[in-house]
Amino acid sequence: MAGLSPKENYMRLTRGECPDYVPIYTMMQIPGMPPVAAAMHSPSLLGAFRGPQGGVDAWGVKYVTSESTNNGAIPEPNNFILDDITKWRDVLKKPDYSGVDWEAMAKKDLEMAGIDPTQTALVLNAQAGVFQELVAFMGFTEGLCAMYEEPEEVKAMFDFITDVYLETQNAFMDYYTPDIYYILDDSATQKNPFISLDMFREFLMPYYKKMAKPAIDRGIPIQFHNCGRCEDFLDDMVNDLGVCIWDPAQTMNDLVAVKEKYGNRLALAGGWDFKVPDSWPDVDEEWVRATVRYSMDTLAKGGGYAFCGMVLGEAGDQATMKVNGWIMDEAEKYGSQFYK
Repeated sequence: MAGLSPKENYMRLTRGECPDYVPIYTMMQIPGMPPVAAAMHSPSLLGAFRGPQGGVDAWGVKYVTSESTNNGAIPEPNNFILDDITKWRDVLKKPDYSGVDWEAMAKKDLEMAGIDPTQTALVLNAQAGVFQELVAFMGFTEGLCAMYEEPEEVKAMFDFITDVYLETQNAFMDYYTPDIYYILDDSATQKNPFISLDMFREFLMPYYKKMAKPAIDRGIPIQFHNCGRCEDFLDDMVNDLGVCIWDPAQTMNDLVAVKEKYGNRLALAGGWDFKVPDSWPDVDEEWVRATVRYSMDTLAKGGGYAFCGMVLGEAGDQATMKVNGWIMDEAEKYGSQFYK
């Protein structure tokens, strides 16, 4: 595509500028595909627990995958490492990062990720969000109960986790040289957040601020990932933390109102709506393409938007791959001319 590189075009969103064409955000660099606008990457030091094999993270949480979920990793059900929040000091052990060759690790990680820094913005996910860590350790039921019943213990554990992560942040910033800093913490369901706005401000915001400080001090823009209906939290993330991109900005949120409220201060990376038809795997191609155009027509005017959307299915599923091909093709074709 002529003009700005995908990276340069995406970085315009971080400055509140209108891109030359609608950026396409896919979260990851897709193997065998052309360079994407921006790719999220987590240092291998944090635990290589994604991919077909699953694995164990730095805290000892076992993650499992499934072909039916395209190898998406989740904590192994009913195998939590913590059943009593007051016992977290006995369970969580500080990882030993002494002797790490940061430069060599960063070089190897980025080579394996296949990210071309001239074409793709590196979105560094340098730690898991504290809410996701809590439920990974305890499960949703016990984790949420702990926030109500033992709030000071939860905060003490979050302090410990954050302090451990902060020991690595400066090295990550210096050796991975990210273009964007990523805060990833899924704290909402399809209908509502798991916690109130007051609890969000009490339990989560202080730790987001601490973990983001090394990036903020370096002038690195911040992108926020939160699935579900989490629009309640945007004022704090934008006004208090300076978040400039939010993904996946799903349509259970009032995205038109969000765009009107924040303008290009907050770019929406997402906004695509797709309901699997009863006829699946038979899908009308023009209908799929029309959903892509509708998303851009609704949210991309004036900038502040990146298209993000695909169908998730079993690894290697031909119907899913076909539909995703239509989606990406239409997003590139329609988006390339959107601002002409």
